[in-house]
Amino acid sequence: MLAADRPLTLVDEHARAWSPQTARTRFREGLTGPTAGVAAGHTQVNLISVPADWAYDMLLFCQRNPKPCPVLDVTDAGSWTTVLADGADLRTDLPRYRVWRDGELVDEPTDVRAHWRDDLVSFLIGCSFTFEWALAEAGVPIRHVEQGRNVPMYVTSRQCRPAGRLHGPMVVSMRPVPPEHVAAALRETGLLPAVHGSPVHCGDPSALGIADLGRPDFGDPVEAEPDDIPLFWACGVTPQAAVMASRPPFAITHAPGQMFLTDARDQQYRIA
Repeated sequence: MLAADRPLTLVDEHARAWSPQTARTRFREGLTGPTAGVAAGHTQVNLISVPADWAYDMLLFCQRNPKPCPVLDVTDAGSWTTVLADGADLRTDLPRYRVWRDGELVDEPTDVRAHWRDDLVSFLIGCSFTFEWALAEAGVPIRHVEQGRNVPMYVTSRQCRPAGRLHGPMVVSMRPVPPEHVAAALRETGLLPAVHGSPVHCGDPSALGIADLGRPDFGDPVEAEPDDIPLFWACGVTPQAAVMASRPPFAITHAPGQMFLTDARDQQYRIA
């Protein structure tokens, strides 16, 4: 059985074999940690919940920035349920949350029922952890999984297209890939646009305004092999960067890397 403070990884056969329902139950009971590799073959999503007064701005922000913000579901105001996971509770079934007030992080609980409001509209946004199974099946090494770490994520110098009151930079996740596997990584992830699709950049991180790959803004640093090429995918933490930049009065999000497990199979979002 997994310890509550131990990262969950692809190499952990227990978490890998869980159903999404089992994973959500474990998280509801207090298990925390990055969800890369949990419930093999199922779609993982980012969460952001905003007051109804900000929901149109968020929907427009996602529509204008589909690479970092591919929307898979939007709830009714006040609802904590989703068609993506029968019987799930968005207030309790993620490993860890973040609570924001006026753009400032004020809490990181494992249960947000005490913070929930009747006017919150939740957006479920595709997550790149979903396509890691396609990468693994294609023989692409996944360094953060091999090392039992969270994926590294970086705030870039690329600004998203603003929408109403929302604006902010794109966030990316990075996976170092051996040169001989780059083509497979591009091909496999490009077939899954609903979970960020193909990379937004390959190679020199300074082109994205990233000064040091060893100091991610979210997640953990990952040790690359000497010949690895850094590949950067648009990331669903981008709405959190928009919250920090735009300072809405209130928001709830997932903690980076600690996602919501849906019942949807990853193949449902594959375009070929």
